[in-house]
Amino acid sequence: MRVIGIDLSGPSNHKDTVLTIFEKQEDQLIFIKLLSDISDWEILNEIHSQSQLDEVVVGIDAPLSYQDGGGDRLGDKALRQFIVSLGMKSGSIMTPTMTKMVYLTLRGIRLSREIDNLRTPNPTSIVEVHPGAVMGSRLSREDFEHVLHYKQNVTARSFIKNWFELQNLRHLPDFIEKESHFIDACAAALGAWHWKELKPRWLFPAEPLLHPYDYCC
Repeated sequence: MRVIGIDLSGPSNHKDTVLTIFEKQEDQLIFIKLLSDISDWEILNEIHSQSQLDEVVVGIDAPLSYQDGGGDRLGDKALRQFIVSLGMKSGSIMTPTMTKMVYLTLRGIRLSREIDNLRTPNPTSIVEVHPGAVMGSRLSREDFEHVLHYKQNVTARSFIKNWFELQNLRHLPDFIEKESHFIDACAAALGAWHWKELKPRWLFPAEPLLHPYDYCC
């Protein structure tokens, strides 16, 4: 199985879009490669290429649907309550239709449907993932502060990179700690793997047709 984690940015900001690829070997995810500054077309080509090798699971950090009429989806409200109970800030869960999110939501919706439309020789599945909550729900209480500061602090990112190894994400290169987007893409892969084969810490099931993908951490 190939597990792909995507930290998506808005459609005009390819620079901050990061895709990580892992191969499942027994009870581990082995790092294969990282791609950054990538377009939708490059993402689709990579997923199609990986699907030639094995089943593909894709975890995307972006809203993959929106609430008809605007505002939070039910899943957004539930996840916000969950992360606040952990000690995280509520503002990290943003409404898909708010001004600073709407273009990311647009890209997430389009990309996820295009992935579904790919003709792949092996199955491909998609889950919406919140990387901060993936990390925050698994870090110990004494190490929890790192999830609150990793976007600004390289020391926190270095700690999380090493912590990923303890979560069985293996062979991560040192450059992972240089950018928070790299960390988020790895966390998206971790969340997608647990969703597919183990047990997510939090799950809001899909509600087709308007919300066709599970939402997890």
